Order: sequence, then C-alpha cells, then structure tokens
Amino acid sequence: MKQLPTTQSRKTLEKIQSYQPGMPIWEMKKRYGLSHIIKLASNENPLGPSPKIIRAILGALPELHRYPDTHTTTLKEHLADQLEVTPEHLLVTNGGDELIKLISETYLETEDEIVVPSPTFGEYEFGAHLMGAVIKTVPLEADYAFHVSAILAAITNRTKLVYLCSPNNPTGTYLSRQDLTALLNQLPDGVLVVLDAAYSHYATADDYTTGIEFVRQGYPVLVLQTFSKIYALAGIRVGFGVAHPSVIQKILKVKEPFNVNSLAQTAAITALGDVEHFEKALTENTKGRKQLYDAFDEMNIPYTVSMSNFILAKFGPNAGKIYQELLERGIILRYGDTWGLPEHIRISVGTLEENQILIQNIRELLIIVGK
Repeated sequence: MKQLPTTQSRKTLEKIQSYQPGMPIWEMKKRYGLSHIIKLASNENPLGPSPKIIRAILGALPELHRYPDTHTTTLKEHLADQLEVTPEHLLVTNGGDELIKLISETYLETEDEIVVPSPTFGEYEFGAHLMGAVIKTVPLEADYAFHVSAILAAITNRTKLVYLCSPNNPTGTYLSRQDLTALLNQLPDGVLVVLDAAYSHYATADDYTTGIEFVRQGYPVLVLQTFSKIYALAGIRVGFGVAHPSVIQKILKVKEPFNVNSLAQTAAITALGDVEHFEKALTENTKGRKQLYDAFDEMNIPYTVSMSNFILAKFGPNAGKIYQELLERGIILRYGDTWGLPEHIRISVGTLEENQILIQNIRELLIIVGK
C-alpha cells in the first residue's frame, strides 16, 4: 500500500472554508424524492436566458475547436459603448468570483488588510485568506445601512482594499451616491475601493450609483458587474471589472489566458443587445418583489426593503425550522446562518407563480411551526 502524501499545505488554508452553494435541484429531487422543485436560493433570473442568446450559442458551436479571444475584444467594445468608457477600462472574467480572486492576487501580500462590511458576500474574505491577508469587518448599522465613518476608521496603513457590495448581498441595501462620494473624498492614498455592483440593474433608488461615474472621474474605484443576474447567464460565467486602465493592466498580469470561453463571450454580446428581455426581467422582478412585500406585510414578517432580486426576511427563532420544512416541500431558499443571521432567510424573487406557491407554504408553516 502506498504511503499517503505528507506535503505540507499552506498555513492560510486552515482559515479557508470551501464555498457552500445552495442545494442544486438534482440533489433536492434525489434526497427528498420530489419531482418538482422551486429554487429561490441563488438570486438567479427565473425567466432564464433569452431565446436570442440560445440561438447565438447554437450558432457558435461549430467553432468550438478554436481558442476563444483571450482579450474578449468584441465584448469589451460593446461594453465600452454602453458604459461610456474605453475598452482599456475593462477586464472580462470567468464570472465575478474570478475577478475577486484576481484582485486579491494583484494587490495583497501577507499581512496586508482588507476592510469589509458585514454581513456581505463571502468571496471577498476568501480572496484575502488565499493571499494570507487580514480581514477587518465593519458591522452594518441596525437597518443594514453602510456606516461610512466606521469604514474609514477601520482603514490603517496596511489596508489595500475596501470592498463594498451595493446593492448588498444578503441585505439588499445600498450605498448612496452621497455616501460613496464622502468615502472616496476621505480615502487615504494607496487604497482601492472595489464596488461590487452585481445587482445594480435592479436598483431603482434615485440616489443609487453603480460607481462607474467615479471611475470616469479618476477615483481609485474598481466596479464589478456580472451577466449572472438580470442577464440570466449564471451557468456560463461572465463577469467584468471597470477601472482606470492602470489598474486593469496590473490585474491582467495575473489573469489566465482564455479565461472566458467563446460561448460565454457570444452569449454576453447577445445579451447586451437584447433590451426587450432585459426590460421584461426587470419588470417581472419589480412585480415579484412587491408581491412578496405585500404577503410579508399581511403575515407580519419583518423584511428589509431591497434594491435587488432577493429579500432578506426575519422569521425569528424558528427560521431554521421553517427553512428546513420548506426544503422538504421542494422550495429551496437560503438560510441566514451563513451570514450570522440565524433568524433570517434570504429569498430570491421568482416568477409570480413560484412566489405564490412559496407564500402559501409559508402561511401553512406559520400555523404549524409559528414564528
């Protein structure tokens, strides 16, 4: 019998927990013997990709023996036109997660620091741990608002990156243009703000900003966006960053060649041109969000008003039990203990029909389990 490998892994791996996605539909069917599943756990677009995208992907299949364009030239040209920047301001990646990892590899040395509001998306911490950096968390305020002065106070001479997710996952709250301006104007030299605007297309507040206007003005900001949400391309993995060309050039040094496959590039280009599908997804999300708000109000379930395609609702001490009961009924949500919120459940906005089935099941469970 061969001896097991004894090569010592990096110490920083002791701090890293593998990413835990929501339970996939196939696993739910197998585990609970169900034939129909409603997945409202991963903030996906319930309408699916547009028919134009499917046709474009089918048309691109005969060229799969060719390597993709490593510079994503055509996609960057389309994005540059839409965002009013130059292609040199853009970096396209294999989903937003890859961009976060590349930012970490570009800027973080051992014992450097990142500042992260909490609760928020966990991949920022993953990237920092990977590089042996230190994570400084700043709690959001009681209503999950960003605390600009507390964020600034957490910055030290070791801070390299400040991560801001707006709209924030899992709360749905956002950083206003005024607050972002105040933060950037007081930011010490040598600190880069990474503004994760993955859910920006759903935001309707007048004072919301994607942050791209600050990139145009020369502020030290990198804006992250994705095709996984409103464009319904989560399964094909396309994200991108918008920043000053000098920032982009540094990150390009650690990017793998051919990181975005040819079908993904084709799909993203097509998605940018399909305004009708984009508007339909936005309209349906707005209707679905209101449908859930109205139901939660009727059932006296507290929730946080969201600028995104999900809602964080407070079910109280029985939240875990309700989450599990819904799971066994074939409704997948996201339990809040992931973010240290054991009394909360994050609910992705589904179709009106899916939302209604969820509402009816919650009503039944509140009678059985209580709040």
